[in-house]
Amino acid sequence: MTTRRRFALGLGVIVVPLVLALLGPLLTGEPGPRATSFTLGGGHWLGTDFVGRDVWQQVLLGGRTVVVTALAATALAYLVAVPVALMSALTRVRWLEELLMRPLDVLLAVPSLLLILLVASVLAPGAVGLALLVALVNVPDAARIVRAAAGEAAARPAVEALRMQGESRWRIAVGYVGRSALRTLAADAGIRLTGVLYLVSTAAFLGVGVAPDAADWAVMVDRNRTGLFVQPWAVVVPALLIVALTTGTNLLFDAALEKNQTDKRGRRP
Repeated sequence: MTTRRRFALGLGVIVVPLVLALLGPLLTGEPGPRATSFTLGGGHWLGTDFVGRDVWQQVLLGGRTVVVTALAATALAYLVAVPVALMSALTRVRWLEELLMRPLDVLLAVPSLLLILLVASVLAPGAVGLALLVALVNVPDAARIVRAAAGEAAARPAVEALRMQGESRWRIAVGYVGRSALRTLAADAGIRLTGVLYLVSTAAFLGVGVAPDAADWAVMVDRNRTGLFVQPWAVVVPALLIVALTTGTNLLFDAALEKNQTDKRGRRP
């Protein structure tokens, strides 16, 4: 598959769940009267859910929390991981590198979902708390990946030459080492955003960060699964939207990386 086709496919897959997630709440009207649970018809073209609410209206309302929480958690994770990784790669002080990376290794040893559930059992976080928790459990892994890519760049003779020329640490870290690790960072971002989406959805599925009857795609899958064989759309539609969102994200990142690699080959003499 060519880069252009991969990009078009990714865009086509992701556009529907993204538009529904971001614009859906603006398209809903006033909630109508509740009907019988798990029924089809009666003015509800996707049927009703486990408490008799219109499924289509819940789909329109339920995506923004998942998408915004996942994007915020991914951005927060890199906001912490990238500076720590670059500082660790560029420092010549062994104890400082150990101080930066070893606590993250301890955090990495704890399963992500288990840590979220343990903290949630004590603090009962909302959507903001869930984003912070998901970001926290993703920092160690992201930092190690960026550290590995930045470490190779930091060991090049060019970095030593920049130091001898009196370049600032900021310019060395961001202008050279950071740019050298950018491709690895972009590849990791696509995979990480997918993992974060699944983690946010799983946490919501287990009732962390959202109310048990909230309009949320993951909650819809959980709460309506008892009526799957009676009224499947209440489960199938939100599940497909989550899958399309994660699959489309990966396709877009793959296309962007492939295009970047092709452009670099084209510039070679």
